[in-house]
Amino acid sequence: MNQNKLFQLTRLHLALWYALVMALILSVCGFGIYRAIAHAHWVTLDREIESVAGTLHDSIELKLQQPGRLEPIIQELLPNICVVGKRCTPEPSNVRRHTLSAINQGHYYVRFFDNSGRLFAIAGSDPKGLSSEFNRELWQTLKDSQGKLYHQISLTLHTQNNDDWGYIQVGRSLEDFSSYLDAVKLTLALGSPIVIGLVGLASWWLAGLAMQPIYKSYRQIQQFTADAAHELRTPLAATQATVESALFIPQLDETEAREILQTIQRQNQRLTTLVTDLLFLARLDRQTVPMRRDICCLNDIVDDLIEEFAALAIAAGVTLTLTVRVSDPVNIVGNSDQLYRLFSNLIINAIQYTASGGKVTVYLDRSDHCAVIQIEDTGIGIPQQELSRIFDRFYRVNCDRSRSTGGSGLGLAISQAIVQAHHGSLNVQSELSKGTTFTVKLPFNIRPLNSVRSIYLFKILHRDWHQ
Repeated sequence: MNQNKLFQLTRLHLALWYALVMALILSVCGFGIYRAIAHAHWVTLDREIESVAGTLHDSIELKLQQPGRLEPIIQELLPNICVVGKRCTPEPSNVRRHTLSAINQGHYYVRFFDNSGRLFAIAGSDPKGLSSEFNRELWQTLKDSQGKLYHQISLTLHTQNNDDWGYIQVGRSLEDFSSYLDAVKLTLALGSPIVIGLVGLASWWLAGLAMQPIYKSYRQIQQFTADAAHELRTPLAATQATVESALFIPQLDETEAREILQTIQRQNQRLTTLVTDLLFLARLDRQTVPMRRDICCLNDIVDDLIEEFAALAIAAGVTLTLTVRVSDPVNIVGNSDQLYRLFSNLIINAIQYTASGGKVTVYLDRSDHCAVIQIEDTGIGIPQQELSRIFDRFYRVNCDRSRSTGGSGLGLAISQAIVQAHHGSLNVQSELSKGTTFTVKLPFNIRPLNSVRSIYLFKILHRDWHQ
């Protein structure tokens, strides 16, 4: 399968799973919101009905004198009251005075029952489809013959003498309540697909962001594999060609045999160096082997390297100098072997990429918390667009020149890995035809040290630096 299709398919799977999970979460949240709204309105409705019923109950009970009879004064409270079996003649002039004037009269109704449970009188909105049979339950939710819902409360009525008069039922239609909940459900039903669609788009975008580091790592692995294979192929092909040419010679004299063996040895040495560098980088990346750390004097390391590469610089026609900007020794905690390799890589690069008559200068300095080493040359420089890639493995700014000098493109990658292992930084500044400057900053105290003695020595040296 094409790698792009593979990553796109993986991205699609991630987006779908994320969208599915979010859809489930949103569905649960939507259901919870709906239930919370319904419960809140139901509680409000109960309190409203209970308040109206309580007000009517207390007002009417004070005026009842005998069971089974509604006093004329009740008409002032409920002007549209209608006694079952009698002609109803409400008084419009008193409508504003009745107790239900503050509430939508089209939704509320009041029913009176005598002690036997017989419907006695009705006021307000007459729910004609409701059963006239009395139910003694305190709260009831009923459905009429047309399917409309009503919610009501039943209370006991007493006369002024505390005799049982009967019952009063106060209820209201749930039509507006149901309409509101239907609107909420419709909003959730229409809004959920839109939100889920937006979540799907966001999921696709987030999956793309999540896949970028993986895709980048995959491309780096591919590039690394291709570069490593290319680097290994060259010496292997040269060795194969040397061996094949030797086999075509009927008789080899000692001189020819020695030359062939020396060629094979050079190619084998190149392979060995390449594999060793790759293993070294792998160990630094995985950090599986603890790095031995001791007190390292950078003055001694740099002096040794200047002396070691003096002959190489002379042969290249390059002036190699060291400038120490501090009077005291610059000591850090680190691995001396790795530090030697770090600075040797940078110095060799500077010499190789500086034309005859040029100059390479190594500066040694210190700041408050770290040692500063600069390798400055007057060489060919590095193009600005290449600076961000020079620390990539197997990357060469000038492939032809790198191969002629025997480079594999791992030197700067190894240098950066060593600096990172020492918790330092490696920066580069360059300008074409003017030169390049590599700046290494290494902190003084990096733990863990390999022994208590090293810690003691570091403290002594650090104290001496500030005296």
